[in-house]
Amino acid sequence: MRYTVILLCLVTPVVLAQNKQILYGFDDIPQSVLLNPSTNLDNRFFIGVPLLSHIHVNVGSTGINAFDLFADDGRDFNTRLRDLVYSLNSRDFVSVNQQLDLFSGGFSYGRGLVKNNYLSFGMYQETDIIAYFPKDYAILAYEGNADNIGRTFNLSHANFRGEVLSVFHVGTTKRINSKLEAGLRFKIYSSIANITSTNNSGRFLTVQGQNNFFNHIFDLDLSVQTSGIDSLIEDENSDISDDIGTLRRRLFFGGNLGLGFDVGFTYRPTQQLTVDASLLDIGFIRHTKDIESYDLEGAYEFEGINPLFPEVPNGQTAEDYWNEVADEFEDLFEVDTTTSAYTTLRPIKLNAAIRYAFGKRKQGQDCNCLNDDVGYINEIGAQLFAVKRPRSPQFALTGYYYRRFFKALRAKLTYTVDSFSYANIGLGISTLFGPVNFYLMADNILEYRNLAKANSASFQLGFNVIFDKKWR
Repeated sequence: MRYTVILLCLVTPVVLAQNKQILYGFDDIPQSVLLNPSTNLDNRFFIGVPLLSHIHVNVGSTGINAFDLFADDGRDFNTRLRDLVYSLNSRDFVSVNQQLDLFSGGFSYGRGLVKNNYLSFGMYQETDIIAYFPKDYAILAYEGNADNIGRTFNLSHANFRGEVLSVFHVGTTKRINSKLEAGLRFKIYSSIANITSTNNSGRFLTVQGQNNFFNHIFDLDLSVQTSGIDSLIEDENSDISDDIGTLRRRLFFGGNLGLGFDVGFTYRPTQQLTVDASLLDIGFIRHTKDIESYDLEGAYEFEGINPLFPEVPNGQTAEDYWNEVADEFEDLFEVDTTTSAYTTLRPIKLNAAIRYAFGKRKQGQDCNCLNDDVGYINEIGAQLFAVKRPRSPQFALTGYYYRRFFKALRAKLTYTVDSFSYANIGLGISTLFGPVNFYLMADNILEYRNLAKANSASFQLGFNVIFDKKWR
């Protein structure tokens, strides 16, 4: 049983990392406008292929991978499990992020021959989960408390949150002048399901008892808030079709609603130098429907039942005794179940980049002079990403090289340092066959030879139909 608890501590914290460093600044792909609303899309209009215009999955973990836990390296499994328990700390986490475009589109607008504005819109479904390794919980499960008399276990190590939601968005990009573009995107969130437990505190301590061998001391302030979950798992709900109907309604604005926005700018001080930045998901969700939250607060002491098997002469069995122990232990804690509304903030994300274009096109190659085509086929740059998380912000720094091949083939090579790896190499390509745009991106590609050893892996792909694309 204790190994089951430890494994749950190790593998159930799941977080999807939200950094899309390959897509960011890849202006040939329409979905890049979701990472910076000031991105200039050089086409008359585009339509994303429904359910296929953007598919993104990213899984990652710090401090542990599948090979560490399950490798056939001659070491005993219990030894590997113990080593992992003691090597991880309460700031380690496992992560996963998933996004699926339901539909998307956009078009340029404005007066005159050159359209200076662009309107983009769409709807996507997203899963975002983060959980930190509960260090002291895992040690308590592994060692027990008999050998830890006088040791205080920190119960704040339980820290996780997860959300499944849909997002409807509409944004505009406006060219202020020849050097500056600005963008703004509004969002309506519809939460399908949420679980949040990020403000826990407390301690557990075992000391020598006066009326029994040990006295267990609890000082607790623990809470778990949920929305959209209770109605799906309640015992009376046995019809899967009802659940599917409920999820469909929540997907299209029938869930717990919220509002947010993105903002960004792109500044070109020279033809070759570009500086841009964006803030994403500045917003909140108000949870008022299908709420079930649990709070456990207070100071408790438990010494068990004395003397051992006191009613044996009266016919009490061992099973009766342990049932009585369990009942008293359960009665000791008063879990307060509530249906009060609560608010969650979206994880704000920052992107900032600087890039330098070089390598003039050879004479005779196509030029798009009406769209400020400066004719450079290479680009190098650096990008900073940060996302607000319950314990502390997460950061990633990326250097990249972008290249234009032929008329309709583009590639971007990235090198990223983040929480998961110091040697994350990614590659993305984008093509245009007639009006059909296809792109494919993969992160941490050196680890694809043995994914069990990888601390993170991600991919993105999509199809769009683009009209009057000005491929520079």
